[in-house]
Amino acid sequence: MTGLAVRTRGLTKRFGAQTVVDTIDLEVPTGTVYGFLGPNGSGKTTTIRMLLSLVAPTAGEVELFGAAVPRHAARVLPRVGSLVEGPAFHPYLSGRRNLHRLDAADRTCDPRSAGARVDAALDRVGLLAAADKRYRAYSLGMRQRLAIAGALLTPKDLLVLDEPTNGLDPQGTREVRQLVGSLAGDGTTVLVSSHLLAEVEQMCTHLGVMHVGRLVAQGTSAELRDRGDAEATVETDQPQDAARVMTELGVSGVHVARASATGTLGGVAPEKVVAACVHAGVPVLGFRVGRPTLEDLFVSLTGEGFDVSG
Repeated sequence: MTGLAVRTRGLTKRFGAQTVVDTIDLEVPTGTVYGFLGPNGSGKTTTIRMLLSLVAPTAGEVELFGAAVPRHAARVLPRVGSLVEGPAFHPYLSGRRNLHRLDAADRTCDPRSAGARVDAALDRVGLLAAADKRYRAYSLGMRQRLAIAGALLTPKDLLVLDEPTNGLDPQGTREVRQLVGSLAGDGTTVLVSSHLLAEVEQMCTHLGVMHVGRLVAQGTSAELRDRGDAEATVETDQPQDAARVMTELGVSGVHVARASATGTLGGVAPEKVVAACVHAGVPVLGFRVGRPTLEDLFVSLTGEGFDVSG
């Protein structure tokens, strides 16, 4: 993994008096699956449109593979495939015929090899056996995979997917998730925009979190998990006494359940909690240390809930 597939500096978009994207510095390393996460309306789609030169930024810079966009868009965008706001195909044509129409619109492609390109793209997304079915007979998952096939008619170094699992049933969601993993395994950098935390968490190696137009967090999945303070839980039949001991040690936010007490360690060493409880005569039946979930972290960053269903 070398360099950045996507880099922005101070990227901003205003529509009149409304700032939709506010001075974001996005960094997507090559060879990663980058989850671009945030509630609906947080500015994800507008950012993607600026990356693809579909919308002109009000301020800031965009680079794809080190080339400034839109100045060098003609050179670099052929290396980029995208699916923005869902697929649009002719329902009465087969999957194969739909892809042939897309391929014919690309003036850089040799029409003599169109059949090979189309079949290769269909095979890549697992639709070759259903290539001659009409599009209207496709399931939602198959339609999304056909749209991705359209983006892969020629080899791509970067694939940008805006809400690729939106509206899909669990089977369709799994199909798209497996496809993204397969593409990344072959070396394609994938930028996945979503408001579905569970899906992003399963697919992505890197994450960026948007909220009200601002990029509030960015890094590897592990780095973002480590941002939250560790929590300690003492399992005991005297939870009130355990909570008192933990509070005296400096553990913050201690709350009591029926058979446990939990609090944020901060700078308190975990082993001191156990030792202090034992010294105070509080029986310790179990002890565990964990970090807040990604859901907890994102809610703390954005101040609102995420749709965590898959």
